[in-house]
Amino acid sequence: MLNLVLFGPPGAGKGTQSQKLIARYNLVHLSTGDLLRAQIAQGTELGLRAKKLMDEGLLVPDEVVIGMIGSALKDNQQASGFIFDGFPRTVPQAESLDRLLAEHETKVSCMVALEVAEEELVKRLLERGKTSGRPDDQDESKIRKRVTVYNTETAQVAGYYANQQKFHALNGIGAIEDIFGQICAILDEHQPATTEGSRQATDEVKA
Repeated sequence: MLNLVLFGPPGAGKGTQSQKLIARYNLVHLSTGDLLRAQIAQGTELGLRAKKLMDEGLLVPDEVVIGMIGSALKDNQQASGFIFDGFPRTVPQAESLDRLLAEHETKVSCMVALEVAEEELVKRLLERGKTSGRPDDQDESKIRKRVTVYNTETAQVAGYYANQQKFHALNGIGAIEDIFGQICAILDEHQPATTEGSRQATDEVKA
């Protein structure tokens, strides 16, 4: 099973690359924000607990988020692997994810972080804000705060995966296909059992 932790600040291109990776490797995209919204909409026990905390202005605790990820793993047992988007954000979360995946007899294959200079991110997000309708894409000070929070949060998590020889940083500026090819090469490196077809597809991307 191929399990990728995909990191990158807002505007780095994670969404674009995720969709291409999902199509190439038959992966399931797990975003904690999407999981929270889905659980709340479905009125599950975890969703109701999360909603109560959020309504009170409190952060959703790690055990609730891990519980939601665990439910998603059970619901997608036939998947070839998962893309964890924006999670884990702390070392304790990374440790919890390792334990959860071990229960499902799998593990994180690698972590890829798309690196983009802050000024480029601000430029991209302000441009995206013209069409996204998101207020936090239209306020430069909020954008810079989001980037700062990302950098602060991911530094320790990057170290955690680096100690496992699973961390890779890539330049997030460039042609989409070029960046995609680099990610595919990393995935194949960490998943030797990947089918020959996937390796051939990677070679075609690089060509």
